[in-house]
Amino acid sequence: MLTSHEAVSWYLEGIRSHVSLAGPPVAAVRVDDDGDTIFVAANEADRLVAEEFLPSDADRVVRVPWLTPPAEGAVAAGAASAEASVAPALRAARASLLPAERDRYRALGRAAAEAMTDAASVLRPDRTEQHAAAALAAALVERAIDPLVILVAGSARLAHRHPLPTGAPLGLRAMLVVCGRRHGLIANATRWIGSADPADEAILRVEAAFLDATRPGARLDEVFAAGTAAYGAEGFGAEEWRRHHQGGPTGYAGRDPRATPGTTDLVQEHHAFAWNPTAPGVKVEDTVLVSSSGVEVLTADPRWPTTTFDGLARPVARPF
Repeated sequence: MLTSHEAVSWYLEGIRSHVSLAGPPVAAVRVDDDGDTIFVAANEADRLVAEEFLPSDADRVVRVPWLTPPAEGAVAAGAASAEASVAPALRAARASLLPAERDRYRALGRAAAEAMTDAASVLRPDRTEQHAAAALAAALVERAIDPLVILVAGSARLAHRHPLPTGAPLGLRAMLVVCGRRHGLIANATRWIGSADPADEAILRVEAAFLDATRPGARLDEVFAAGTAAYGAEGFGAEEWRRHHQGGPTGYAGRDPRATPGTTDLVQEHHAFAWNPTAPGVKVEDTVLVSSSGVEVLTADPRWPTTTFDGLARPVARPF
């Protein structure tokens, strides 16, 4: 029984599985050997059949009264294994992206990066973090991207790793962060505007350690150890990684899963990642696709200034 956004959207070819971004999916899928059954809130069924599902899915839809969550309606229809019972296998199944998924991800990555560039181009030091967040949200929605996360930190709030936007001015250096979803896939990126920081290059070296270790067949705990070891080697505190999560695999979830010292999932061929090493006042984050051929940055816009680092074009602070 598939009941999470990431599983339902992945299994049904990238459908929009939400109405409220904060709510549960409006569909659940019972996967059987003899075919699937899609349980849908009755008040959403016509729209989903017309706009989201494949034509072949229409005959598989069971309409559930709006007062019963689809997942509960699915369970009431007959016993099934809960999604959580096969969570590791599901993660592994959706980790290796198919050609069509990779094409959709590349298009999403470009669009999300372009949205950040467009939003940054209208910002000035005296504008507020909330104004920056509004510009980011508008640029994403115009591109049919759901803004799952928008973070903005002006100069006075750079100590916060997850800075929800406030009415504070951006000041001379500001951080912009987006996680945007389209066709079920999520693009994650961080950009800096204003002045540079002396530690910008050092955090890129930490990121390079993560990326160099992220190769098909590697275990996530081993990749995590190689990346976090770079903090001390690059002049940060050796324990800096403990102060914020470091990212990990991405795709149909923001992190799928979030990497830790105890995460033993294997890196797959054509596996999406978003590492986000960070220290006080500095951070780097992009969504990349990993294969035996190397690392491909998906969230890239040629209009954004970059530096070539470890063979990849990496973003630098964009002046106001």
